[in-house]
Amino acid sequence: MRPKREKEAIPVVELDSDDDNGAGVGAPNQNNNASSTGAPPQATSQPQQQPLAPNCQTLDSRSFWKAGDYAVGPTARPYIAQGQLEHARVHPKFLHSNATSHKWAFGAIAELLDNAVDEVQNGATFVRVDKIDVVKDNSPALLFQDDGGGMDPEGMRKCMSLGYSTKKANTTIGQYGNGFKTSTMRLGADVIVFSRAIRSGKATQSVGLLSYTFLRRTGQDDVIVPMIDFDISGNWVEPITYGSQDDWTSNLKTILEWSPFASKEDLMLQFEEIGAHGTRIVIYNLWLNDEGIYELSFDDDDEDIRLRDEAAGGKSTKIQQKIQSHISYRMRYSLRAYASILYLRTFTNFKIVLRGKPIQQYHIKDDLKYLEVKTYRPQITTLNEVIVETTIGFIKEAPDLGVTGFNLYHKNRLIRPFWKVTADGSSKGNGVVGILEANFIEPAHDKQDFERSSLFFRLETRLKQMVNEYWKTNCHFVGYQPIGARNLQKDQTFKPSVGVTPKDMHLDQTMAGLSANVLQNDSRTKSSEVVMSADNREPMSVDEICEENIQLFMRCEAQVQKETELRQTIENLEKELEMAKRKSAQLASYLETKRKQKIMKQPTETV
Repeated sequence: MRPKREKEAIPVVELDSDDDNGAGVGAPNQNNNASSTGAPPQATSQPQQQPLAPNCQTLDSRSFWKAGDYAVGPTARPYIAQGQLEHARVHPKFLHSNATSHKWAFGAIAELLDNAVDEVQNGATFVRVDKIDVVKDNSPALLFQDDGGGMDPEGMRKCMSLGYSTKKANTTIGQYGNGFKTSTMRLGADVIVFSRAIRSGKATQSVGLLSYTFLRRTGQDDVIVPMIDFDISGNWVEPITYGSQDDWTSNLKTILEWSPFASKEDLMLQFEEIGAHGTRIVIYNLWLNDEGIYELSFDDDDEDIRLRDEAAGGKSTKIQQKIQSHISYRMRYSLRAYASILYLRTFTNFKIVLRGKPIQQYHIKDDLKYLEVKTYRPQITTLNEVIVETTIGFIKEAPDLGVTGFNLYHKNRLIRPFWKVTADGSSKGNGVVGILEANFIEPAHDKQDFERSSLFFRLETRLKQMVNEYWKTNCHFVGYQPIGARNLQKDQTFKPSVGVTPKDMHLDQTMAGLSANVLQNDSRTKSSEVVMSADNREPMSVDEICEENIQLFMRCEAQVQKETELRQTIENLEKELEMAKRKSAQLASYLETKRKQKIMKQPTETV
């Protein structure tokens, strides 16, 4: 797209953007009187505030979990014109409390990646995640940029609204219309959005500012989002005004005073970074941890973004180093590792570029051995039967690493990674990892877990059963003793201990059992502990009790399903019986009518 020139005939108020008299991000001049009325602030000759140093706090607390701890004073009742209805208002404090649904910062980043991935259907080929420096106060900011279809002025307003979503297709990840607000406010106090779009032949560009700092510092009791729009269909960049020119100018002034960009020219440069269409999101005033340093670390790795509080520090043993090198551990603190397993299927014409380097997608099943594919048919009331395939196997490091659990995806997006369904303290299931896409259950709002429904609990039970079945037939491949082998050998002199020798073993004791007993440590042999039955007839291991419980539960579920089916059959038979009675009554009435007609005809024939 050729560069646009601003139309000089449009009256625009010139704003002073000198660095010497401009305050830092979130700390504008004290004479700012911007409000929801759209009236421009009054000029004043008072001296302006000096720029804040990078470590100065713009809020009472720059720690996310403390930023909402402030008292809300009484609010004035807004004036309502005659004939208008009073609308529900959203207090700025809700922006923070709403964002607390994201306990994990990477979960918030994943929401923004989802938005870019959903734009693949509109032609997006990349999403760029990077760190940029804010010139105003030399602080870091988080950048997200894609080349999707972008948002027109209406789309920008829907994006900034709470609970509005147009994503209802089976191919899109977002659905609640809340992800953008919760994710951006979880990562930083403020966000500014730039978007270019072409709709029905009309090209537009829009800017929107969602600033918790602005709302707090100006004492707002309603969420106000300054936005400005431009028509770029012709050779000129023309402002789109919905009220008066003063309203548009007031919004522009508010954006410049509370955003990282000091002049309108700086704003226009952001659109040149986008190109013909796409969206550019800048999150600034990033949150700090309890120690007063940024929660996100950009310095540990130039090609990664890390969570400072999650990364392991200090010396570690060789075993710990192996654990920390596994993807199940690295994803806790490395965005590159987490994003590599975030989507189940490989992108064909789309890439996630993190700090200048594309992320290589990682498929967990490629590193599993002794693979099996098991099927599950959830009992849901749909016309089409749902069949879920689960890939299950041992990690390649088994039995040295105790990594275990199922990776549950929903619509191609990882929701729950390495979910451990086996009992704690049991060796059963160590090293067993599974992958499945569970589109039949709904994720929670933060997309880091699933809603606790009956379908979810049935799935959990089935996954436990899968682990039991897989463990029975495959655990000896990695040196574990099969379940039940201890009872078969209870009369033998063999005792599980590290110092066991071949001559202590019975002849039919396999070498797999030997290696299992040599390799298993105290934690791995906890599952061999036995529980005596009430009548002391035969001891049972904890694993056997768990397995028996699962079998009983599955039998109970089967009986419940049969009972449901029988009730449905009874209802159908009752309906059929009712229809048969109606038909019988109709036939009886018809025969009675025919009989009467025949009787009436007989005297006539006799005469």
